[in-house]
Amino acid sequence: MAAFREHITFSTLLGAGYGVAASTVLGFSPTQGILAAVLTGIGGMLPDIDLDTGRPAKEVFGFVAAIAPMFLVHHVLRFFKLPYDAETILLTLIVLYTIIRFGVSELVDRLSIHRGMWHSLPAMFIAADIAYLGYPGPNIRSKILMATGVAIGFLSHLILDEIYSVELNGVAVRLKKSAGSALKIAGPSFVPNIFTFALFCTMNFAVLSQMGVLDATPTGPTGPSVIAKPAPPQFAPAQPSPQYPAPVYAPSSIPGQRYPQSLQSPPTFQEASGQQFPPR
Repeated sequence: MAAFREHITFSTLLGAGYGVAASTVLGFSPTQGILAAVLTGIGGMLPDIDLDTGRPAKEVFGFVAAIAPMFLVHHVLRFFKLPYDAETILLTLIVLYTIIRFGVSELVDRLSIHRGMWHSLPAMFIAADIAYLGYPGPNIRSKILMATGVAIGFLSHLILDEIYSVELNGVAVRLKKSAGSALKIAGPSFVPNIFTFALFCTMNFAVLSQMGVLDATPTGPTGPSVIAKPAPPQFAPAQPSPQYPAPVYAPSSIPGQRYPQSLQSPPTFQEASGQQFPPR
């Protein structure tokens, strides 16, 4: 099994490369790249939260208790409909830190064992889902960036544990008892497996719902039927009867005072010149 310092070093190097790639290749800002690098380094420590005692467990929960409240405070304030003033935010951060640092750590210490289901691939997806749901802001690309960073760091821890479970004795290769206990899908105990997969399904359902995948309306032949509005009736223009032709009115027969100037007949040449002619 790799030491705690080796896990931190490996995940930190991966995080540095991931952050540089995010800001130079993927089009994210340098600030987002640095944050993704930090979360990747923290993700490399997460599998060791199931350690019973010792410095690694305290450091892991110290990091998690310090980082997690900053991601969760907005969700807590919105859920309980609390005001967004400075005092409420600061008090909420302190409460969240205390709950995670002492309450959650004690619960994990009592219910988990080292190299249990928290050292597994479903646990990696659970950690990434928590990062996705906890990251503030509506930008899905930023959420995926941070969640992927946590997953990369988490996976690096599992891979490093599996590498260190192989013992080389010259040309002979011998597997330790810990081989296969990190990169696994399920463990030997029934209750932890059920709990982990229930949490895995719940978290993934929440992520897919927030991404809009489960709420997408199908299109194409399987989409909802649309009832077209009936077109307005088209009537042909009325044709005058041959027996009763339509009357034709001369413009001069229409009284000018009842109609606007635009509808009156234009003056003749004689009227325009002011000449007077006797009636015929």
